[in-house]
Amino acid sequence: MKPVRVVLAGAHGHGWWHLSNVRRLTEAGLVELVGVCDVRPVDDLPAGVEFSGDLAGLIWRTSAEVTILCTPIHTHAELAERALRAGSHVLLEKPPAATYADYERIAAVVAETGLACQVGFQSLGSAAIPAIRRMVAEGAIGRVTGIGAAGAWERPYTYYSRVPWAGRREVDGVPVVDGALTNPLAHATATALAISGAEVGDVEVELYRANAIEADDTSSVRMRMDDGTVVTVAVSLCADRRHEPYLIVHGEEGRIRLTYTEDRVEFDGTSAVHPRTDLLENLVAHLRDGTELLVPLERTRGFMRVLEAVRLAPEPTAIPDVFQEVGAERRVLPRIAEVTASSAERLALYSELRVPWSGRLRRAGGAGAGRTVPGPGDGARRPLRGDALRPVLVAHGRQVAEYVVAPELPPTSSPRPYLHPVRTLGGTTVTEVAPEDHVHHLGVSIAISDLGGGNFWGGRTYVRDAGPTWLGDHGTQRHLGFSWRDSSGFGESLAWEGPDGVETAREARSVRVVELGGCWALDMSFELTNLTGEPLPVRSSATKGRAGAGYGGFFWRAPGTAAGRQVFTADAEGEDAVHGSTAPWLAMASADWTLVFVQRDDPWFVRIVEYPGAGPALAWDTPLLIEGTLRRRIVTVVADGRLDPGDAAALAAEVAR
Repeated sequence: MKPVRVVLAGAHGHGWWHLSNVRRLTEAGLVELVGVCDVRPVDDLPAGVEFSGDLAGLIWRTSAEVTILCTPIHTHAELAERALRAGSHVLLEKPPAATYADYERIAAVVAETGLACQVGFQSLGSAAIPAIRRMVAEGAIGRVTGIGAAGAWERPYTYYSRVPWAGRREVDGVPVVDGALTNPLAHATATALAISGAEVGDVEVELYRANAIEADDTSSVRMRMDDGTVVTVAVSLCADRRHEPYLIVHGEEGRIRLTYTEDRVEFDGTSAVHPRTDLLENLVAHLRDGTELLVPLERTRGFMRVLEAVRLAPEPTAIPDVFQEVGAERRVLPRIAEVTASSAERLALYSELRVPWSGRLRRAGGAGAGRTVPGPGDGARRPLRGDALRPVLVAHGRQVAEYVVAPELPPTSSPRPYLHPVRTLGGTTVTEVAPEDHVHHLGVSIAISDLGGGNFWGGRTYVRDAGPTWLGDHGTQRHLGFSWRDSSGFGESLAWEGPDGVETAREARSVRVVELGGCWALDMSFELTNLTGEPLPVRSSATKGRAGAGYGGFFWRAPGTAAGRQVFTADAEGEDAVHGSTAPWLAMASADWTLVFVQRDDPWFVRIVEYPGAGPALAWDTPLLIEGTLRRRIVTVVADGRLDPGDAAALAAEVAR
């Protein structure tokens, strides 16, 4: 067969690699370079190769069958359309486009012309990816629980001055999105998504920069796939040296490691290097023999969702010089390779790893962080502002609660999301966080004193015949993403991780505001799914011998002292009378506010004398075993002033309907 006629657009920079590759394939008789398009002259072109700045005209004159596009990111959509409409198939350098809209523009032209568009994610040409997918399908590591990717490279200052668009988010108002996640280390995300094979759902992004650039040079992202799998990527261009990027596929029964730049797969003590197919060769085989494309444009849709999340995120947070080694040639973040490795191990964002330069992110309420929630079919996506880290709930037009997604807490407090402050419509705060008597009490939260041996309540653990004891057994509830979110509430996914960092359970949480006449209610439900493969016990201190200490589950810590406070049900009053009761509702009241808790599943745990707090007890005096999924719901009326039992009962009946 005659060689495929090829035009290269963009011969400088990475274009030199493509020139070299074309020469190799020319010697093999597969292709013929017939033209080069660039805005700058190119030296030493082979005889007979036409040079032009007009891409469409060059394609027409040379009858080029394939155009290799290796031009600035923000020119991809325009030039890809020109090449396709001129009748040429395209090998498009990654990332495919600078915006999701531009990606869809290219996709529309591909569909209209029927021509091929292969995207230059070279790692996706590796046979390692289908090999790993086969291993997973055959059950080599059991159910996949997540995929983590890590990459740490070094880049000098000159890297960002080599071209006008390097390290830029925009050029003259046109999106570029040339950050660590989306360009130099984009293969980490693309490869992880290829191994997952699922569609991208929620995307959480954290962007930082050590260099004086617009875009990110150090970033982490977490994707929630539509099959429930979590995928994280942590990358940086501020390492002390190049560390080969890799992925870890976590399973319930093992793990697989892929060093994608080497096509090396490690599993169960073995190591194998897989072959890689050159993407231009694959495109040629597609045109000549009908071979399936390895990286058709459609396969990069998930990556473009992630790029769009990065584009819509707030500007990267600047990392102070005190956390860097600032040299004459480049900046280094000490131990950043270890941090990215920890992210891949724990499937965590930088802020969740307590990296010192990321601490301000959470305290500042989200500077440098962004999320997007892709809509069905990809069209409209809703960008979430920095306050996604602290959603605000509204009732009757007033802010009544804030949700702290990832608080800065010591491990001994069993870090977890919580609601605080929660207010009445009149503005009175009815929650308290980290009071001196119990610093691990956190407003309104879901907390269990012993879940499979992990302390998800905080503080000391009760040990039979020994009493409260510090055991270092504290777990963490880690936010994975919002399935929906607006001022009326949200749906959230959380990982319950034990003291060893292993995920014990996965929670789906729902929080909604219910507007009532003159007051409002908090409707909170959760589904806790056991991931251990064996019955997962829920225990309380009472199940271990401490009588009456059946706390665990939904818990509301109210503010202040017990003075003037009362607690009652429809037919009983006082802590001794209602503690352990199974009444359908329970009210806690003061002169300024009343809380009416409504649920029918568990006995009530109540404190009013030592401190004010209440909630249903999952394991009142005997352990509760979770074999599949535990489901609970509680609705809490939040009212101004002191309600009498009759008014409380009426409101309880209203929200119970």
